[in-house]
Amino acid sequence: MTFTFRPLDPLQDAELLHSWVTHPKAAFWMMQDARLQDVEREYMRIAAHEHHHAYLGLRGGEPAFLMERYDPRYVELVGLYEPRPGDVGMHFLTPETDTPVHGFTRSVITAVMAHLFADPAVSRVVVEPDVSNKVVHALNEAVGFVPEREIQKPEKRALLSFCTREQFLAATGAAI
Repeated sequence: MTFTFRPLDPLQDAELLHSWVTHPKAAFWMMQDARLQDVEREYMRIAAHEHHHAYLGLRGGEPAFLMERYDPRYVELVGLYEPRPGDVGMHFLTPETDTPVHGFTRSVITAVMAHLFADPAVSRVVVEPDVSNKVVHALNEAVGFVPEREIQKPEKRALLSFCTREQFLAATGAAI
């Protein structure tokens, strides 16, 4: 599967995002009760942030998933681990669909990782999924992530995990 990425437009894309983040499948996104205005506000905040960026992943030119990239020195993980030069944080969300495609989510996380590692400044990707999100733990492992330890964030107990460029390439054989 081939994907492209474009910056998220908080106002234009808010309705689509709202349908994704409030769906029961997106429970770990913690926006189940968000109103459309809440989603607009959150993604306008991200768009204005120097160290946090949101993108839509496109398949055939159509929005297929959400990806966020952040600098863990300033966002999400401040004070929770010792960042290294070249660290980048990542979140991704694949929406619920009536017509699931086998292997889609694995293709998405592989594309997200390849996109992040296409930046030569990135040497390691950091993630902090909820400790109970076993589906994402398996996907992370499939692309080379190694869990380090559990951490307590204000909103959740998280599994701090890392993936170097070398681990990603060894796990997936992907081309960057």
